[in-house]
Amino acid sequence: MSQFKQHRVLPGFNLAIGFTLLYLSLVVLIPLSATFIRAAELTWSEFWMVVTTPRVMASYRLTFGASFIAALINAIFGLLIAWVLVRYQFTGKKIVDALIDLPFALPTAVAGITLTALYAGNGWFGQFLAPLGIKVAYTPIGVFVALTFIGLPFVVRTVQPILEDIEVELEEAAAMLGASRLQTFARIIFPTILPALMTGFALAFARAIGEYGSVIFIAGNMPMVSEITPLLIITKLEQYDYAGATAIAVVMLVTSFVLLLIINLLQWWGRRRNALI
Repeated sequence: MSQFKQHRVLPGFNLAIGFTLLYLSLVVLIPLSATFIRAAELTWSEFWMVVTTPRVMASYRLTFGASFIAALINAIFGLLIAWVLVRYQFTGKKIVDALIDLPFALPTAVAGITLTALYAGNGWFGQFLAPLGIKVAYTPIGVFVALTFIGLPFVVRTVQPILEDIEVELEEAAAMLGASRLQTFARIIFPTILPALMTGFALAFARAIGEYGSVIFIAGNMPMVSEITPLLIITKLEQYDYAGATAIAVVMLVTSFVLLLIINLLQWWGRRRNALI
């Protein structure tokens, strides 16, 4: 044991944990604490009045509702895309695999401008939807489209490694015992990937809640209609209403923290379940 300690590459625990806490304090804890401190300037009644006004509540409904639906759609189609990438070989597979990461690399403002150009009334897609009475750009539907675009990689990249690790022998054994493809998927594959799928859903949901750049261009930003909560925070900052902005930010921050807690619990549950299996 003493010989192992002498050849450790990283510094000792005390020094390492000291640098870790210092870095986290400077980058994460102190800025977030400042948000709570500034919001504390309001009394509880004032805080509650700010975060529950009709305009703010409308932004909550749009932000959380569109984020949830987008994450749900990504969970379904993200699983399908991950399945195709893992289980099939086809021409252009590497290109498709690289395109999955495009929302990560693409600046969100560029994504918003591109989506707006595509779904506007005279855009490539919008010109075909307009005769059907479907308007995407500058409506809540545009918010949903943007949030779906930025959330897809989270599901695919979370589920893909789990699918790659599933032993094909289990599926072959199920087939030999008379199980259909649907039964094999429902009883063997799906329970294995469920923790990863739920984690990908939670990550996509959390990412969509805080999205700003790709949404403001396609949303139209109409109060009570297509205004998201992050934009409302920016609006209050521009009006020098710092206490009101931080009050709304605290609500978003607490929600994001709860989501991260759920993600960690899902990951712990998945590791524990796989260990028992």
